Amino acid sequence: VQLQASGGGLVQAGGSLRLSCAAPGRTFSNNGMGWFRQAPGKEREFVASISWRGQATKYADSMKGRFTISRDNAKNTVYLQMNSLKPEDTAVYYCAAARGAWADSSRGAYEYWGRGTLVTVSS
Repeated sequence: VQLQASGGGLVQAGGSLRLSCAAPGRTFSNNGMGWFRQAPGKEREFVASISWRGQATKYADSMKGRFTISRDNAKNTVYLQMNSLKPEDTAVYYCAAARGAWADSSRGAYEYWGRGTLVTVSS
């Protein structure tokens, strides 16, 4: 199963981007979903997650108040709205589908991963 992340690009510091994650041919409406990111030379880190109906969300501390995760199960799509972007947000962003239904911040909780979309924030 391949998740498809899109919406990355080049943006100036202070700008916004909205990432999308779709899963053609497969529904994840019963799964928690998450976003992770990996900057060059760094480990992949948790960004945000959302439970199966969107009733619960989690964020990494550095993203709170700037990023918003949401989902539209009718469209089988998860979104990550990123505002007030900083150069240190530059990374490849990956979406993932969890084994369970609830939002989780640990990489091991996720079974399916997308290929990632590159976000570059210029200063």
